[in-house]
Amino acid sequence: MTALTAIALNGTLKTTRGEVSSTERLLDLIATALKSQGVKMEIIRLADFNVLPGVKSNEGPKDDWPGIRKKILDANILVLGTPIWLGQPSSVAKRALERMDAFLEETDDEGRMVSYGRVAAVAVVGNEDGAHHVSAELYQALNDVGFTIAANAVAYWVGEAMGSVNFADLKKVPDVVTESVEMLARNAVHLATLLDEQAYPGKD
Repeated sequence: MTALTAIALNGTLKTTRGEVSSTERLLDLIATALKSQGVKMEIIRLADFNVLPGVKSNEGPKDDWPGIRKKILDANILVLGTPIWLGQPSSVAKRALERMDAFLEETDDEGRMVSYGRVAAVAVVGNEDGAHHVSAELYQALNDVGFTIAANAVAYWVGEAMGSVNFADLKKVPDVVTESVEMLARNAVHLATLLDEQAYPGKD
């Protein structure tokens, strides 16, 4: 069995030159939990890249998506992180999902999408209700484009509605968040190991 790897897409609206990202902090916790399971995770902050709108894998010479797409397909586990904005996943996270729509047509000789055999999990942060709604949207979209969702494959933190404290501001991570992060890591690695050992069947 080959060593498993993971990639995380940070859907924050902030670039690395901007404010501290709460989404990044949660993804860092997941990266640490995955590392304890022997899996290295790279985090890509999508706002730092020119991901053009569209539903193809390459939208032209100024499009940074092809390089990100390659990293997604080279990994066993994808973690999609997003803040909650207006009760929804961020526009940046949605754009990544729209670009992965191309996987629907990119199949092998047995009809399997290029994304098959890869596990997906979700990380959500915000200062308003909606973590379950956001994770449900992301789960369905990720499953539509060929990813397998592990049990309890979401870690989230939601602060006081209309509050001013962000996850990045917390001096101590709540125990329940730590527990959900560790469960996400264990289950995602377990499922990715199984899929690495035995691929999904193709069409007859």
